Amino acid sequence: MIENAHAQQPLHAGVDVFRDLPQSEVEYLATRCPIVHLGEKEGLAPLEERRGVLLLLGGRVRVHEQAFGTHGLTFSVAEGATLVVQTGPERRSSRALRVEALEPSTLSVVGWEDFEELVSRNPEVGLRTIQLLGERLEAYEGRLSDLVRKEVPARLAGLLLGLSEHEGSLDQGERRIPARYTHKQLASMVGSNREAVTRAMAKMRRAGAVRTRDRTIYVTDEDALWRLAEAVR
Repeated sequence: MIENAHAQQPLHAGVDVFRDLPQSEVEYLATRCPIVHLGEKEGLAPLEERRGVLLLLGGRVRVHEQAFGTHGLTFSVAEGATLVVQTGPERRSSRALRVEALEPSTLSVVGWEDFEELVSRNPEVGLRTIQLLGERLEAYEGRLSDLVRKEVPARLAGLLLGLSEHEGSLDQGERRIPARYTHKQLASMVGSNREAVTRAMAKMRRAGAVRTRDRTIYVTDEDALWRLAEAVR
């Protein structure tokens, strides 16, 4: 559901790339940028029709492409208040990228011209955006390399290590990944299928690297998980 942003509080102030923006800029964004509310499993598509920058103001979403196999391919998962994706001022491909809410989420669309003007007035926004997209590009390159060099168990082990470092919190000596991922979602993040991920999870449990309870994943032996992640074809 999309609604006029001026009826909302200026949530844009919490977005990482907009950190320390003057209040006047935050209020300007709130009047210019529509707010989108998605319920769990609701989608927003196609992104290519939304020229500009898509922001997550709260919640958790994934960016994915359905045309990849039967389970799709997840490019990234974003949570909190951050930039989700930018589609640029011109159509560059025919890929049908979609955003799906993994929990109730609030998003905002900043038009490309508005974003360019904002960056011209506040260059630090552009620098933070470049840094954020650069970090994600590095992660994408690593995942692409893993698709070529590694089998599913190694790819999944590497993904769980990354999630535990980024999202995890210590729980009685174990690192807990608080977000609950289904095997189908994990499969779409490592370019595989649910059945292969289920087998890989069983292998990691036998190695003592992870355990699961109530759909929550706990890293019980980080060294063992690293050894699994480093295995190549």
